[in-house]
Parts: sequence; structure tokens; C-alpha cells
Amino acid sequence: MLDSARGGDRRAFDSLVAGYLTSIHVHCYAMLGSVTDADDAVQETLLRAWRGLPRFEGRSSLRTWLFSIATNASLKLIQRRPRRVLPIHQSPTNDSLLEPAWLEPYPDEIRGVEDGRAAPDARYEQRESVELSFVAAVQHLSARQRAVLILRDVFGFSAREVADSLGSTVGSVNSALHRARTIVAERVPRQSQQATLRALGDERQRQIVAAYVEAWELADIEAVVRMLTEDARWSMPPLLESYVGLTEIVAFLQDAMPNRWRNVPARASGQLAVGCYLWDADKGTYAAAVLDVLTLRGDCIEQVTSFVDPGLFERFGLPDALPA
Repeated sequence: MLDSARGGDRRAFDSLVAGYLTSIHVHCYAMLGSVTDADDAVQETLLRAWRGLPRFEGRSSLRTWLFSIATNASLKLIQRRPRRVLPIHQSPTNDSLLEPAWLEPYPDEIRGVEDGRAAPDARYEQRESVELSFVAAVQHLSARQRAVLILRDVFGFSAREVADSLGSTVGSVNSALHRARTIVAERVPRQSQQATLRALGDERQRQIVAAYVEAWELADIEAVVRMLTEDARWSMPPLLESYVGLTEIVAFLQDAMPNRWRNVPARASGQLAVGCYLWDADKGTYAAAVLDVLTLRGDCIEQVTSFVDPGLFERFGLPDALPA
């Protein structure tokens, strides 16, 4: 198949790279914090790989070669686009981002992100690498530190392979990895959402989502508050507002919950999520409004990230409206 692809057989090329596309997309998303940007990076990777395949000599594995191309495509995008953040992490006094760019949730169920680690040496599971806290933490790294951390700790490439991909040395890679691990460890919770969800089990997960859905549909503020940790946080990208602690969150809920809502369970970024639909009296339907991604601590919600972007719903297999 490799020889056929080298000879210009596009069908052979597509078959050759098909098994790597999901992992490459996850890699680009973790680097860039945006599904849209990851799509662009993957397309650039495929274009470069197609053009460069005749010169591929097989001195590295095809997987290593493709990830090297994807890494460099992502690094070029990082140079041109602003750092991705969440409102809860954006200082109100920081005006360095004139046009703030928010993290986007990852449609892992649609993309088929795998459970477990991509390689024995990987520290993170693939699903952990699309969790909001991990991707948000990675955005605080320099571009090269991001690449080193993700290639080594998510996909299990050796220091030598990473050094070759970046045109660097093993010593430089190991130094960057040490700094990157320190920064990320300070910003991610001790327990990943994957570990939390496994500890809860499927039935308890369903109960949490069902209770959240019911509370919103009944406009029951007290029921929502009972589900939250004392230090819970709520943000609403791309809006600047964010709320920390139960007092601020209750004030927000008092404004938002009297509206008529219907909700549909979903999954996003390896986490529990809910598609929220707001009643549209003019159309007589519930219109897609907000995708809530829930971050849990034990069986309580410590953070709600409400993505106020109906355009996201299609990516998650959610309808754009629900009947009355």
C-alpha cells in the first residue's frame, strides 16, 4: 500500500493514513485548544503528507512521520492565532488579548477518542488529553513545551523521536518536558475526569445528569445548588462573565432559570455535558442555546462551562431545536 501511495494512488494514501487521523486530530486539538483550528491543522498535515510521501524513506515509522508533520502544522497556527483560554482563567486586567479566543469543547464521542493510553510510556489517556482542565493548562505553555508534553506524555513518543520532529536535541526536549510537567501539574486537578467518572460508574453518572436536567427544567435553583461544591465556578464562553462561589452563582441562576428550558444529555471533552434549549415563543420550539460541560469532584459539580454557541450542537450530534 505504501508503494502504491508513493506512486500517486490517492485511495491507497487515504487507507494508509486513516488509522492515524483520530489521534492526530486529538494531538492538534490539545495543541491548539480549538476543534476548528485542529481541523485546519489536520487538513494541512494531510496535504503535506500527500506531497511529501514520495520522499518518505521509512527511517522513522509512518506514525512518527505523520505526527511530526502535524506538530509543525500546529506550531505554525499557534504563531498566527491567539492563545485559547476560558473566562475563568482570564484576568480582567489582562488586555493582551484584544480579541479573546476561548477553548472549544471536544466532540470525543463523534471522533471516537480511544480509552486508555496511546503507548506504554504515555502518562495521560487520550480522553484525559481533551478534558477542559488539561487543555486549558497546556495553553499556558510555550508552543514547543506544548508539543513536547503532548508528544511524550499523551502519545508516548521517545525523547529522540520528539527531538527529531522538532529539530532539537534530546537534552533540550527533556528540559522542556520537565518545565512543562511542572506547569501543568500546578493547574490540573489531582484526579482526572476519567478517573472520577470511572469511580462513579455509569448509573451514578446518569443520575447526576438527570438531576441537573430536571433542576433546570423545573427552574429549581436549590436543586442545582445542592449539586455544586462550595467553591464551584461557572463560566460562559464567549461571554466575559464568570461566577465563583455559591453566592455569585445563585445570583446568576436567579436571572437565567426562570426562562423555559429543555435539556438533552451529551458528552464533551471526555466529560458529562448537557445540551440546553431555550424556549422560542416566535417559533414555538425550544432552540439550541448553550452546551454545558460539567466538571466533577466526586459526585458534586465543581465547575460548569456553559458554551454559549448554538453552532456547536451539530458537532455533538444534537438537534438545533426540540419540539414543544
